Amino acid sequence: MTNQPKRVSILGSTGSIGLNSFAVLDGLSPDYQPISASAHSQWQQLASQARKYQLEKVVITKPDCYEPLKNELSDTKTQVLCGQEHLVDLAADEHCDILIVAIVGAAGLPAVLAATKAGKRVAVANKESLVMAGCLLMPMAKEHNANILPIDSEHSAILQAMHSGHRREVEKVSITCSGGPFRTLTKEQMAHVSLEDALNHPTWDMGPKITIDSATMMNKALEIVEARWLFDLSTDEIEVVIHPESIIHSMVEFCDGSTLAQLSRPDMKCPIQYALTFPDRMPGLSERLNLHDIGQLNFEPPDFERFPALRLGFEVAQKGGTAGSVLNAANEAAVEAFRAHKIGFTQIVELTEQCLRNHNWKEKPTLQEILEVDKLARQEVENCLEDLGAKKIR
Repeated sequence: MTNQPKRVSILGSTGSIGLNSFAVLDGLSPDYQPISASAHSQWQQLASQARKYQLEKVVITKPDCYEPLKNELSDTKTQVLCGQEHLVDLAADEHCDILIVAIVGAAGLPAVLAATKAGKRVAVANKESLVMAGCLLMPMAKEHNANILPIDSEHSAILQAMHSGHRREVEKVSITCSGGPFRTLTKEQMAHVSLEDALNHPTWDMGPKITIDSATMMNKALEIVEARWLFDLSTDEIEVVIHPESIIHSMVEFCDGSTLAQLSRPDMKCPIQYALTFPDRMPGLSERLNLHDIGQLNFEPPDFERFPALRLGFEVAQKGGTAGSVLNAANEAAVEAFRAHKIGFTQIVELTEQCLRNHNWKEKPTLQEILEVDKLARQEVENCLEDLGAKKIR
C-alpha cells in the first residue's frame, strides 16, 4: 500500500450494503478512508456517520430531510447537499478514488456513469446500472481506464474464479441462487403468497426490493444480464444453479475441465472488501467457513415454468440493447405495485413480460434513449394497473 489512503464515497450508506461497507472500511483503516456518503431519508443515521468519520460531504435525496440534517451537522465541517443530482457530484469528485454504489434501482445509473467517465474504481452493488446500460458502461470503462467491480456475491465469485485463468479459457459460468422463500412452492401456491411471505428470505438479509426480486428470481434474471456485460459472456456460457445453502456463490468451468468455485458464509462484507482491494487480499471480518458444521451442499436445476423471470433474463441478455432497460424498469414498477398491494405476487413477472413484448427494441441506444425506454416501461406498468383496477370495478 502507498502512504496515501484510498478515499471512498458510499452512495446508499444507510442501507445494508452501506453499513457493511463502513464495517469493512473500519477493518481496512488507515489504508482506506470514507470521505462522503449519501442516503435517501435516514438523515439521523447519515448525520451519525458524518460525525463518526468526519465526512467532507453528505447528500440527502429526500427534500424534507434536508433542513433537519443540515441543522444536526451545523457545528461540523461537513457540507450538506440535497437532491439526486448531487450524487453525480460525489461520484465525480476529484478527491474520491473509489465509489461504492449501494443505491437500489435505476437511480444509481447517473452516478455510475459519472464515476466511470472520471476513470475511478466503481464498486457496484447496483446491478441495475449494468442491466440498463451495460452496452454503454463497459466500453466507457475501457475508454477512460475505469474499473467496474461487482459487490454482489455471485459476480464477485465469478471475478475471483476467473482471476485464476484467462477469459479465452472459460467455457461456462454457473450463477448460484438460494431459490428464495418459494423454492418448493407450486405455481398455484405462489399465486396466493403475501407480501410478508415474500419478504422472508431464508438466508440473506437484504432490502425489501431485492428480497422480493429474490422471491420471484428476478434478481437472478438481472444477474444473468449483468454477467453478460461484466464478463463479456454469451448466454450459452451462463447457467443458473439452485443452491439453497448459499455457500457457493458461483462457479467457473474452464476448457481443461476444471471448475473453480468461491465459497464463503452469506456475508456481504467479503465481496465488498474484495472490490475495494482487488486484485489484492487483506485480512477481513467475515466469519470463517467450517465445512464440518455445514455437512452437505445441495444443488438442483431451476424451474423455468414456476420462475419465468429466469427465462426473461436469458432473453434480455441475448438481445441486449434497450431490452435491459425495459426489464429493469418494468420490474421496479411492478414490485412497487406489489408492495402497495395493488397486484398479486405472480403478476410482477407477468407485467414485466408484457412490457418486454410490447416494447420497440433498439440495438445500439444512446443514454437518452435508454432513459426514455425506462420512463415508457414504468408508464406502461401504470397503464396496466389502471386497466386492472377498472376490471375489478366492473
